[in-house]
Amino acid sequence: MNPQMKDARDFLSLISIASGVSGYEFSIASLVRERFEEFSNEVERDKFGNVYALRRGNKNSNKKIMLAAHMDEIGLIVKKIDSRGFIKFTSIGGTDQRTLLSQEVLVHGNQAIPGIIASLSPHQFDKMESSQAVKMDEMVIDVGMPLAKIQEVIQVGDIITIKRQTYPLLNNLIAGKSLDDRAGVVAMKVCLEELSRLKHSHDVVAVATTQEEVGARGAITGAYTLNPDLAVTIDVTHACTPDLKGQVTIDLGKGPTVALGPNIHPAIYRHLVESAHFHRLPIQIEPIPGHSGTDAWPIQVAQAGIPTGLISIPLRYMHTSVETLDIQDVLNSGKLLAYFIASLPDDLEGMLCY
Repeated sequence: MNPQMKDARDFLSLISIASGVSGYEFSIASLVRERFEEFSNEVERDKFGNVYALRRGNKNSNKKIMLAAHMDEIGLIVKKIDSRGFIKFTSIGGTDQRTLLSQEVLVHGNQAIPGIIASLSPHQFDKMESSQAVKMDEMVIDVGMPLAKIQEVIQVGDIITIKRQTYPLLNNLIAGKSLDDRAGVVAMKVCLEELSRLKHSHDVVAVATTQEEVGARGAITGAYTLNPDLAVTIDVTHACTPDLKGQVTIDLGKGPTVALGPNIHPAIYRHLVESAHFHRLPIQIEPIPGHSGTDAWPIQVAQAGIPTGLISIPLRYMHTSVETLDIQDVLNSGKLLAYFIASLPDDLEGMLCY
């Protein structure tokens, strides 16, 4: 494994296991800020929690390029502690309740308390119930502590995350939680590193956004704050698995996808594709006929409108604790962004004319 790939994998592993549920991204934000500072002129955080890393262009340009990838993750929140010491919970973001039972978790109270998500044993369900997925409101978290002790360290409203280390697989694959969209954050870091070796005319601001999983809120405030001349969002997209029966045609290891459709400015799409072909980077084309479900959607319509593009990293098993991707796709995403930015003309307005 080459040093750049190892660094990307290590950074992704570090931020993947960190806690950063939507609205509670402060822990992961400090890790992202620390890594971004190495290749940026300025790094700051706004009142909404977004992290902005500025890399100035080589010319005295007044144009600004925004990159956006969200650092928040789906998670759970304590809603009740019953008299027996069992913790009832609900979800923040699009959690798939089918994947929760028997998971190890961390309850982030006064300290991180380990627990397990439990329900009745299969033996205790009747025949019909045992053939159905257990609903979230029928599950509890058992932390193995008496009620009095729980009340000292855990309270209603505390955040809960899945406890999961990243797991290396063969052929540069890695599995773990919250690779959606910590992989996009890593791609932005790769881009900033590549730009440190390239010449680019315009200022670049890489934004690790917050609260995407509950409505792309950080992207709304970030785009309004920056009002950039051009933006590219980096997120993940569904990759093919054996059970999808042809519904998905995107593959791991064949490069990031470049989106096109009404959420995407056609000139940015063309320039991304041309940059990939010129530098012999593999890409896949992803038509998106409507809402992209990413930060690209609110950025596009911020203020008077922002020309926006979207690069997505193929990912299997989205919104589970075993999301799986190819690190080479992450690297290629960051490199494509850097080459795209370095090849942008001084006259952005001319390029972006329909």
